Amino acid sequence: MTARLIAACALALAFASSPQQAFAQTVPVDAQARDFAALDAAIEATRKRFDVPGVAVAIVKDGQVVYERGFGVRELGKPGAVTSDTLFAIASNTKAFTATALSILADEKKLSLDDRVVDHLPWFQMSDPYVTREMRLRDLLAHRSGLSLGAGDLLYWPETDYTGEEVARRLRHVPLTGGFRDRYAYDNILYGVAQLVIEKASGQSFERFLQTRILDPLGMRATRYNADHLRRGDEVATGHAKADFKDLRPAPRMTWSNVAGAGGMYSNVRDMARWMRVQLDGGVIAGEGAGARRLVSEARHHASWQVIMPMNVPARPAVPQLGASKPNFLGYGEGWMLSDYRGRRLVWHTGGWPGMVSRLTMVPEARLGVVVLTNAEVGQAFNAITYSALDTFLDVPRTDWVAAYGAAFDKAHGDADADWQAHVARRDAASKPSLPLARYAGTYRDPWYGEVVVEPRGDGLQLRFARSKNLVGRLEHWQHDSFIVRWDQRWLNADAFVDFDLDHDGCIREVRMEAISPLTDFSFDFQDLRLAPVGGDRG
Repeated sequence: MTARLIAACALALAFASSPQQAFAQTVPVDAQARDFAALDAAIEATRKRFDVPGVAVAIVKDGQVVYERGFGVRELGKPGAVTSDTLFAIASNTKAFTATALSILADEKKLSLDDRVVDHLPWFQMSDPYVTREMRLRDLLAHRSGLSLGAGDLLYWPETDYTGEEVARRLRHVPLTGGFRDRYAYDNILYGVAQLVIEKASGQSFERFLQTRILDPLGMRATRYNADHLRRGDEVATGHAKADFKDLRPAPRMTWSNVAGAGGMYSNVRDMARWMRVQLDGGVIAGEGAGARRLVSEARHHASWQVIMPMNVPARPAVPQLGASKPNFLGYGEGWMLSDYRGRRLVWHTGGWPGMVSRLTMVPEARLGVVVLTNAEVGQAFNAITYSALDTFLDVPRTDWVAAYGAAFDKAHGDADADWQAHVARRDAASKPSLPLARYAGTYRDPWYGEVVVEPRGDGLQLRFARSKNLVGRLEHWQHDSFIVRWDQRWLNADAFVDFDLDHDGCIREVRMEAISPLTDFSFDFQDLRLAPVGGDRG
């Protein structure tokens, strides 16, 4: 999601650390009497600094909701205010719900997270037979499969017409670039596989299971399975993106119906506070007297917060101002990021969606939880608000997180500008294509994505992804046999180089793509495509 996602994977900008005085006893906090004026001011300053139309925040402390507020508007230029009831896409914060669904089924002995995936989905295949045979359900949750960052995301991102099973079956063609269980690389597609396992083991649709086994018991009445399930009368935020990283505008509403387990849900801070309370209570749904009951067993809840895949801690933060946010440890559990802030363990996750990003963060030892939902694509905004909220309750030295993340934002965009200027400096602007434009037209096929079409458009060419309605754009010559695709939907911020490789006879052998800007969301995994001409379409 900055790129649209910063959101979904672990970024140095989001992290927190502990100083020498770690684990010092904190002063008890009377949350109800606390003055939240400074936090309100920090949130408004964040909205202004990062150009975010609307924000909703909820804080849970010691089993109680102590802060639940909305700021700004649901859609730029319209009067509807954000409230604690406003629904936002929570994107990858859905992953913890998917992992919890597996835990519920494990408690019922319908599966074990040590089961092989092929024991539940016999047709399941990765591109390597050993990985296919040895992949366990726990591996689906931990980002350690050997897939590269965001590999296969174009099968559903930004939207495609593939079914969920079609997406999963195409995994057999998605290349592995790392060793199995060797290193962390965030993916979404395997959470779609986890969704199919849940359906097979439970005998229910994933939607029905989430509704009846998690959302209804927790009283999360406003939460929706995905955008297709929003109802008339729902108070829904509109996402916003800066077209060409400059002009803020509404982004169209989308749905991930084919990989909902990775990030489909819509919710509000009121419902997400209920979710945090259950998590902070160890998987117990609060009730009067004997009315309390477990969502998941103590053992399964404990396991979900254990590091499965260790991750490298950056040597230094992106900018010095973020020094207090550098963690001592970092890893991924079952749908949760795990790190620390000033000696206190954090359990958290982020979410990135076209036009919306979010973060949920818990400090178990302090029985503290913070959720931040926003309707713009700026991860630095939800980080600045999150750490401002944590500082409010943890009795720690205060940091001006708006200024710190503002510096990180400026650096990221400055680095992206410098990267583009480096491309411009190396360009041979006087060069011309080796072939007449008409000879680049044709149908090209990638083994895992499918067909991409280059076809005439006016006096030039356009490139169109056959299964992705939003990925249509004009080809602009760059140099030699390299072009740039400028997507018609400018809010995508995903223009890419398109490089045609010719053989010794001047025929097109292969087409490769790569996003131009380092700010482009990693889910535009163009670099994994290997497009070959179909049939006689070889130029």
